[in-house]
Amino acid sequence: MTRRPVVLVTGAGGEVGHGLIHQLADLAVYDVLALDVRAVDEEIARRCAATRTGDILDRHLLDRLRSEFEISVVFHLAALLSTRAEFVPETAHEVNVQGTLNLLRLAVDEARSLGHPVRFLFPSSIAVYGLPDLDTKRAAGKVVEPAWLSPTTMYGCNKLYCEHLGRYFARHYRQLAAGEPSGVDFRAIRLPGLISAFTVPSGGTSDYAPEMIHAAAQRRPSACFVRGDTRIPFMAMPDAVTALLALLEAPAGSLASPVYNVAAFSPSAGELADLVRSAFPEARISFAPDRRRQAIVDSWPEDVDDTPARRDWGFRPAYDLRRTFEEYLLPNITRRYAPR
Repeated sequence: MTRRPVVLVTGAGGEVGHGLIHQLADLAVYDVLALDVRAVDEEIARRCAATRTGDILDRHLLDRLRSEFEISVVFHLAALLSTRAEFVPETAHEVNVQGTLNLLRLAVDEARSLGHPVRFLFPSSIAVYGLPDLDTKRAAGKVVEPAWLSPTTMYGCNKLYCEHLGRYFARHYRQLAAGEPSGVDFRAIRLPGLISAFTVPSGGTSDYAPEMIHAAAQRRPSACFVRGDTRIPFMAMPDAVTALLALLEAPAGSLASPVYNVAAFSPSAGELADLVRSAFPEARISFAPDRRRQAIVDSWPEDVDDTPARRDWGFRPAYDLRRTFEEYLLPNITRRYAPR
């Protein structure tokens, strides 16, 4: 039986998965195989060549996918996010680390079968960073990729270790054994907090920003779980998806590193609240910092240095803070919650 060439997207039902699958479908270059632990919604399914429901921890499922499809590109988006991971850290480790290892093994097997490298795109996170206190955070400025890698969350530990796994598979896989390289072309982006107009917040520690926006559009009060002066980098979802696709297409020879920072804007929570109030004058936004979640966000940088991404593969965010609100969030979120 002839295997069908596809791009595999794991975690297809999540926030990044939605935007990525729509853009891949619009490109009309790749057929998409969507995989998620839950059935993807019909809107996404229509844009895919095939969909499968299953767990990335199920090696038999992944073997069945390989028997049916030629997988030349993997976008490995599936993960347990930061807040949820703190409640079930052992489960998070299984999903985030063992699941990634399973997908890297799949990529090795596919590269050998196809006779060329498989590109493996991995969304990492600013959660890999761990600054020890607020004074250090404020003095650090834009943090570069090798600095302050002491994460304080299971999610951050998982993401950092998976970056190392990807680097190992790409450069050092079975280095003492005779044979060819793995064929895995691993490329990772450390994403900042993401703000989406089309999917609701789903458990990320940076979700305080989209939570206040979605609540205001629904005329619901919201209590922000961090202080008003809290500042971390953010990005509009379309820029995150565009960055993943730009990194996919970058020539391997232009990439000086397997892991890159990206960011777009770094407002404080108070500045975000003011923007939401300007758009929704009746918005009821308060600040009720959660001590534990606040401590996590305080360990993340106020901003990151994305100079290498701009230099090596032309990263340029299209959305600054104001454009994100005025052109992306407001029209789409207002439409989403408009009375029918």
